[in-house]
Amino acid sequence: DFAKLDLGRTARTGLPEVVWGPGKTPEQIAKIMLALRDRQSAVMATRVDPEVYERIRAIEPSIEYDAFARVCTLAGAPDAPPTPVVRGILAVLTAGTADLAVAEEAAITARLMGVEDVRLIADVGVAGLQRLLSRLDEVREADVVMVVAGMDGALPSVCAGLVDAPVIAVPTSVGYGAAMGGLSPLMATLNSCATGVTVVNIDNGFGATMSAIKMLRAAER
Repeated sequence: DFAKLDLGRTARTGLPEVVWGPGKTPEQIAKIMLALRDRQSAVMATRVDPEVYERIRAIEPSIEYDAFARVCTLAGAPDAPPTPVVRGILAVLTAGTADLAVAEEAAITARLMGVEDVRLIADVGVAGLQRLLSRLDEVREADVVMVVAGMDGALPSVCAGLVDAPVIAVPTSVGYGAAMGGLSPLMATLNSCATGVTVVNIDNGFGATMSAIKMLRAAER
């Protein structure tokens, strides 16, 4: 009785229910994931700390874990509905290596949700702009560009001025004191002078991917 699963979410929104790990016990996370397995071809839980996963694995060894992204995944039952393929290219850029954990959460989510081409392009921040310019042709091939950046949060605006695809900015909590745990890059991206920038919450790689999937699907219609 601790959870009421939204088993109709995929039919309503095209996106399945995903488990938010913080605040739940390992037993609750495992039980919810197992309950979803019969209805979804893939099940995931986000923001699961390593010590929590160790207890989850003791309950259900088939639940896998990416420690860097802190994501648990579980394959659906053989007769679960298949995940529809999401056509298009999603590029996930990071300003720095320190932003990679959030970007990996986004990339894992995208692949699990059926995005056919996910390209992770790391460490191309504005402190060395030549790094971005050397990958610009590849970035411009993308149908949606996600930019994960902490510190000054400048990279999403720069990218939006260089590509014709939608840009999703993911501010991160990376940075020194005045970055204020991600508030500084959040405000910078919200105030972007470049047009076509959508901003999600701090460190929300998962939410950014869900928005990207809806953009990609809308482009197919």
